Amino acid sequence: MIKHALAVLLFVFAFTTTASAQADFRSLDKYEVYFGTARRFGKTWLTLRRFEDHGRKFLLLVDQATLNTRTDLESNYTVQQMPLADLRAAFKYLPYVRALSSTEQHSVAVQDAGIERGLPKETGISLTADLCPSHRSLDKRIFVDILNEFKAVERPVPVALSVSGLWLNKHQQDLAWLKQMQNDHEINITWVNHSYKHRVSLKAPLKRNFLLEPGTNINYEVLETERDMLRNGLLPSVFFRFPGLVSDQQLVYEITGFGLIPIGTDAWLAKGQQPRAGSIVLIHGNGNEPIGVTDFIELLKSKAADIAHKQWLLYDLRQTVDDEFEQ
Repeated sequence: MIKHALAVLLFVFAFTTTASAQADFRSLDKYEVYFGTARRFGKTWLTLRRFEDHGRKFLLLVDQATLNTRTDLESNYTVQQMPLADLRAAFKYLPYVRALSSTEQHSVAVQDAGIERGLPKETGISLTADLCPSHRSLDKRIFVDILNEFKAVERPVPVALSVSGLWLNKHQQDLAWLKQMQNDHEINITWVNHSYKHRVSLKAPLKRNFLLEPGTNINYEVLETERDMLRNGLLPSVFFRFPGLVSDQQLVYEITGFGLIPIGTDAWLAKGQQPRAGSIVLIHGNGNEPIGVTDFIELLKSKAADIAHKQWLLYDLRQTVDDEFEQ
């Protein structure tokens, strides 16, 4: 009995270590879109990507019910590759696929397509902070203040960070600071793909701006950002935020074609939009929009009493979407 229990513990430890091995990826070759199912111990994950690292094949997987992602060795699973359309048909009633379909149904708007708010079980918001390319340092006030307000009622504090590839590679010290906060269980970060270059023109109309700029390589913008996330020890989520919140219907379908769920906002604080219960709030943490950060800090102060009584909380973006599309 003791030997059996010890064997189980060792197995669980090995499984957990392997599943969190994205922090050790360095070579990361042959990164590709790869849809299908991956079964292990009676549980079915969906595969999103496949890649190699030091000669070993890995998968990026998503739990179709919780929207949690993970990386793991392909050899640990029974894998069946299939087209995304077939995958969506097979799991159409589960939150992940329903979220993909919902974003496509709201894809006509040029600005702010995607999921704008969820339906949390209690009053509160989901905080998203965009890290667009910037010469300025990370605005750390966001994280210091949410810790001060929530440390007694909610820890780690959930936050979604939309990261662009150029920010990621030019702000290694700020990134290390964020990763340390996550390792210390002070914040729980959902890493959102925000494209690689995040190009923007001050003159071009929206229909030809940001990712709609002619000549944009959407495969590079999406997949290279994910590769750099993994190389830097970050776990890509199933979410995508359009630069400038700008897209068209074709672009939305291209993003869902990667298995990614576009997220918008109904409360961009720097533009004076006030959050409601369930809002996906947008601020910029890259130092370029201090007014939005200041507005968020003022919002926290105004909710201090409710926060203390757990009547106003921050929600994990994955749980917010899961609540909206649960069966």
